[in-house]
Amino acid sequence: MANYYSEVPELKFHLNNPMMERICELKERGYEDKGKYDYAPEDYADAMDSYDKVLEITGEITGDIIAPNAEGVDAEGPHCENGRVRYASGTSQNLDAMVKAGLNGMTMPRRYGGLNFPITPYTMCAEVVAAADAGFGNIWSLQDCIETLYEFGNEDQHSRFIPRICAGETMSMDLTEPDAGSDLQSVMLKATFDEENNCWRLNGVKRFITNGDADLHLVLARSEEGTKDGRGLSMFIYDKRDGGVDVRRIENKLGIHGSPTCELVYKNAKCELCGDRKLGLIKYVMALMNGARLGIAAQSVGLSQAAYNEGLAYAKDRKQFGKAIIEFPAVYDMLAIMKAKLDAGRALLYQTSRYVDIYKALDDIARERKLTPEERQEQKKYAKLADAFTPLAKGMNSEYCNQNAYDCIQIHGGSGFMLEYACQRIYRDARITSIYEGTTQLQTVAAIRYVTNGSYLATLRDYELLPTLPEYDGYMNRIKEMTNKFAACTNAVKEMNDQETLDFLARRLYEMAAVNVMCHLLLQDATKAPDMFGKSLEVYVNYAESEVEKHFNFIRKFNTKKLANYRK
Repeated sequence: MANYYSEVPELKFHLNNPMMERICELKERGYEDKGKYDYAPEDYADAMDSYDKVLEITGEITGDIIAPNAEGVDAEGPHCENGRVRYASGTSQNLDAMVKAGLNGMTMPRRYGGLNFPITPYTMCAEVVAAADAGFGNIWSLQDCIETLYEFGNEDQHSRFIPRICAGETMSMDLTEPDAGSDLQSVMLKATFDEENNCWRLNGVKRFITNGDADLHLVLARSEEGTKDGRGLSMFIYDKRDGGVDVRRIENKLGIHGSPTCELVYKNAKCELCGDRKLGLIKYVMALMNGARLGIAAQSVGLSQAAYNEGLAYAKDRKQFGKAIIEFPAVYDMLAIMKAKLDAGRALLYQTSRYVDIYKALDDIARERKLTPEERQEQKKYAKLADAFTPLAKGMNSEYCNQNAYDCIQIHGGSGFMLEYACQRIYRDARITSIYEGTTQLQTVAAIRYVTNGSYLATLRDYELLPTLPEYDGYMNRIKEMTNKFAACTNAVKEMNDQETLDFLARRLYEMAAVNVMCHLLLQDATKAPDMFGKSLEVYVNYAESEVEKHFNFIRKFNTKKLANYRK
C-alpha cells in the first residue's frame, strides 16, 4: 500500500530545513530529557530521526487504513443518537489505529505522556492525514487545542487533562453560535458561577462545532453579566464526563462528511475557567485560532496534494485521439500549475510553522526562567513573523486547494462529475477550507496591517539578500521587480488616505505580498534542490508575475470615486 509520507519527498526536504536545529535545541531544552525517558532523543540527529520515523508510521497508517476507509466514511458519515455522536465505522477504525500508534498529544511534554514534538513535524502529520481524508483530519488534528490549555491553564488542569489527550481522547473548540460566526464578540452562551458547588455553569447553544461530542471542550462564553462585547468573554474547559451538553443535531454538509459538525445545547453544564476572566476572546481565542489556521493550511496542502495525485494519475491513464491526455498542452499546463501552487503553498506552510516553533518554544521557556536579552529579541522577531505569515498560509493554501480540486475535476472531464471518482470528494472537502477558522476575507483583514506597516516588504527585501544559484539570477531579478510593484501599489493606496478604499483593495495587496513571498521561498528551495523544485519555480514565477501585473494594473488606475460603481 501507499505510504503518504515517504512517497512525497518534498515533505522530508522541508523536515530537514536548517532552522530545525535551533527548533530542536529550544524544544528539547538542550536534550535534558534523554536521561528521564527512553524515547527522548540524545541529540539533534536523534530527534530528526524520531520525527522521520513517526512520519513514516503516520504515512503507513494513512495509506493502509485511512485512505481505504475514506470513501466509506464519506458515504456513511456520523450519526446523532440520543444526544450523542456515533462516528462512521471507518472513522472509529482510523482513530483506533492512530491511538494505538501513540500519535496523540504529539506536541505535549513527555511528563504528560506526549512526544514533545515541535509544531512542524506535527503539522506534516496533519497534512499527510488530510491528503487521505480531510474529514478525519479534522477529528484527529483537533488534539492541537491542547496547546491552548497548556499555554493558559494551570498546573492542576495540565495534570488532569493533558494526559487524557495524549492517551487518545478527543477535543473540540466551541466558539461559534447561531448569531455569532465571524463576529465572535457577539457570543452569548452564558457562564455563571455556582457558589454552592464552587464551579461554573454553562447555558445556551453553540453551532457549527467540529467534533462537537468530543471528550474535552474549550468553550468561549459570556462570564460578565451585562456586557455585549469581547471584554465580557472568558474561556472554559468542559469535560464530557460531567454531562450537561447534548448534541441537538449533526449538520448535513457539502463535504468533510466524516467530521461531525454539531449544534450543541448546554444545560447547566459544569465547567471550569481556563486562564483569567475577560480574556477569552481578546487573548485565548486568538491563540487558539492561530493554531487552527495553521492546521487548516496543512489540511489545504494535503487536499492540494490529493487533487494533484488524482489529476496526474488520470491524465497518464486516460487516452483520447490515440494518446494519453497528459500529452496535450491544455492538460499538462493545468498539472504544472497545480504542482507549482502545491510546492509554493507547502513552502509557505512550513516556513510559517518554523516561525511558530521558535517563538512558541521561547514562550514556554519564559514560563520556567527569565529569557536572556538575545532570546527576548529572538522571541519577538519570530512571534511577529508567525503572526504575519499565518494568515498568508491559511488564506492562500485554502484558495489553492480549491483551485487544484477544480482543475482535478476538469482533467477528469465527465468522469470527474461521477461519484465513483475520488476527485469529487476532494472537491467537496476542499470548499470549506477557505471558510472555516476565518474566511479568506478575514485572513486579509488579519494580514493587511503587515502590508501597510511595511513588514512584508521588509521581509521580502531580506529574502533578496539570500544566496541563490547563479543560473537563477534571472528569477531573482523578476521577483525583485514584482516586489517593486507591490511596494508601489502599497504606497499608492496609503496615499489615497481612505479606509474604505484600503479595505476594498486589501485583498489585491494581500495576494501580491503572498505570491512574492512564495516566489522567494520556492527560489530558496530550488537553490537547495533544483531537481525537485526547478520546474515549479519556473511555472510559479510565470504565474505570480501575471497575478502581480493584474493587481498592479487595477490599483494604479483606481481612485476612490470608482467605489460607487461597486456598491449596490
